[in-house]
Amino acid sequence: MRARIFRRPKSAMQSGFGAQHHWVLEWQRQEPQRPDPLMGWIGGGETQQQVVLSFPTREEAIAYAERNGAAYDVEIVQARAVKPKAYADNFRNDRVDNWSH
Repeated sequence: MRARIFRRPKSAMQSGFGAQHHWVLEWQRQEPQRPDPLMGWIGGGETQQQVVLSFPTREEAIAYAERNGAAYDVEIVQARAVKPKAYADNFRNDRVDNWSH
């Protein structure tokens, strides 16, 4: 079974980055999902898909996958460059950019 190790992206509903500090190990599907004949809901027989493990570091997630003999893919996200901004910068006299209201 193949695992995917990654960090969850920031939620679009919140501005903070609090839930991004841990690494997640998810198992990938081995067979496609199928509709339930009675209700029509999409599902499958794989219960391993419901297991989601979180680790404080990437190395711990990799060590867990290797201990259990699972093949894995690691997705590394580039760090965001955050430029500090202040509201007062909108009213500076030495502003280089165009400014309009």
